[in-house]
Amino acid sequence: MAVRKNQANLTATEKRDFVDAVLELKRAGRYDEFISTHNAFIIADTDNGERTGHRSPSFLPWHRRFLLQFEEALQSVTPSVTLPYWDWTVDRSPRSSLWADDFLGGDGRAGDGRVTTGPFAFGSGEWPMNIRVDGRTFLRRALGAGVRDLPTRGEVDRVLALTSYDTAPWNSSSDGFRNYVEGWRGPNLHNRVHVWVGGQMTTGASPNDPVFWLHHCFIDKLWADWQRLHPRSGYLPTAGTPNVVALGDTMKPWNDVTPAEMLDHTRFYTYE
Repeated sequence: MAVRKNQANLTATEKRDFVDAVLELKRAGRYDEFISTHNAFIIADTDNGERTGHRSPSFLPWHRRFLLQFEEALQSVTPSVTLPYWDWTVDRSPRSSLWADDFLGGDGRAGDGRVTTGPFAFGSGEWPMNIRVDGRTFLRRALGAGVRDLPTRGEVDRVLALTSYDTAPWNSSSDGFRNYVEGWRGPNLHNRVHVWVGGQMTTGASPNDPVFWLHHCFIDKLWADWQRLHPRSGYLPTAGTPNVVALGDTMKPWNDVTPAEMLDHTRFYTYE
């Protein structure tokens, strides 16, 4: 059984293996396929139309499948690699360990936001922006510029205390855990972290920054935590809702997996 670890607890070898596997996927052209998929769904998902990856109940199972697919790609390079998670309630500073030169690299420089340190810096020559929303060809960050503070543990706990998974109208105005953890309501958890990192993380092409995977791995962990706290509160809607993926409906782009099949993460991995 794969174990996903807090990035702060990774060994030097585990960090190197993760980074090397990510870089190999990039060299092989496989990494950019994930960026294209995510960007396409960001553009397509709207409050009043069909919505699958975002602004909808399937935000959590969709990303769980997306993470699993990426993790499997990493493991095709190095079988021992699992996705680490970034607990941004603890590692809240640009000086935190994930931004070190031996892992994800640091903040962007003043002026253009270009990341100049670490394996994903433009100067390394190994991390070109092939799928992008503008003409800039380098990874950008602006840690803490778009919003000053990351979510706190207290804010997370208040969201985890919500007892309903989701409610009509099943979009960014809904009540329930899904919408509060996604960040359209309440303390703004998931969305706020994207803005705090800045650069490509504020765009549909956010997987251009490898921190995307660590952030979403923590969001997935929070869903697992919520499921454990509320075992009688299942996925909603269960059936028959236009433009929204119900419990037994298949999810695009895979069309072979339903939210119901993504509810039990322990079939695939556990969290440290």
